[in-house]
Amino acid sequence: TSLRFDLPLNNFVKLAVYDILGREIKILVNSELKAGIHTVGFDASDLPSGIYFYTINTSGFTDTKKMILLK
Repeated sequence: TSLRFDLPLNNFVKLAVYDILGREIKILVNSELKAGIHTVGFDASDLPSGIYFYTINTSGFTDTKKMILLK
């Protein structure tokens, strides 16, 4: 799966995946990124089917989205 996001300014970004219980499963990005469109791959081959959440955090912005993994 690919997760795509757009940064209006250079910013430190943390993009992480959580399970339904709120446990952090994987950190996909944890670094300074330049402004622009970014695509990050998420390999879930080692995870069971279920509901997961991904959260993107930057200075001044946080968003969480749900995703369903079916195998």
